[in-house]
Amino acid sequence: MSFIKAKECIKQYGLENNIMEFSVSSATVEEAAKAVNCKKEEIAKTLSFIVEDKPILIVVAGDKKIDNAKYKGEFHTKAKMIPVNDVEKLIGHEVGGVCPFGIHNNVQVYLDTSLKRFSIVYPACGSSNSAIKLSIAELEKTSNYKKWIDVCKDS
Repeated sequence: MSFIKAKECIKQYGLENNIMEFSVSSATVEEAAKAVNCKKEEIAKTLSFIVEDKPILIVVAGDKKIDNAKYKGEFHTKAKMIPVNDVEKLIGHEVGGVCPFGIHNNVQVYLDTSLKRFSIVYPACGSSNSAIKLSIAELEKTSNYKKWIDVCKDS
């Protein structure tokens, strides 16, 4: 169901031909990079957090991790990921397919600056065996993001 919601969202932008479905799992960064045939860092992983009792998504490069100090500086609270069992209920997609498309209306989306070094990135598309090829401008447009933030560790 969430793959269909994500696909319908993407269709509004005429980018449905960029969606890829795989016969193998793409639930982790490693699996997605293998399925897509790209570098791990080009996978745009979507992380889900709770801020002030509201769900948010942060899309980051596949090789990055959240820097707790930067996160706290941005959101004025400790980073608290949504428990795995609550992700689908709060976001609209289950873990492994979380993406910024076809999500619940109350979910704010942020894009991390770690993505800006790429011209093309590959976020999931609502299921654990899908991805979509997007330019950064297309990701901005389709994700309905609130703003760019810098909350990842500088490797």
